[in-house]
Amino acid sequence: MQNKKTIFLAAVAIFLTAIAVWYSQRPIKPLEATWQDVLAEAEAGGYRIITTEDLADRYHKSPSALLLIDTRQEWEYRTGHIEGALNFPMEPTWWSRWRKADELNAFLGPDQDRIIVFY
Repeated sequence: MQNKKTIFLAAVAIFLTAIAVWYSQRPIKPLEATWQDVLAEAEAGGYRIITTEDLADRYHKSPSALLLIDTRQEWEYRTGHIEGALNFPMEPTWWSRWRKADELNAFLGPDQDRIIVFY
């Protein structure tokens, strides 16, 4: 009787372990952001979305009125960027944005009147 109980408990432990390993290693399809998601996040963050044509017009009229921030990694920035853009490397995750929020505010400085463009 004791032997059957031990075998049963071992089988249950193996089964639960197999389920746990499968669950932790299962493929997860990442959610794809829609334009509505982008607009909602911009609104929640207090940002205004402008078109690339509007940005180009503003850039050609008065480049000094714009503060362009390139958030790509440094090696990506070195491969090419918009003239006058500053590099502030940041991973495209909420954790990175949260972790670097204070550093970004210090980077932007007190002159918040300018139009700031992230790309």
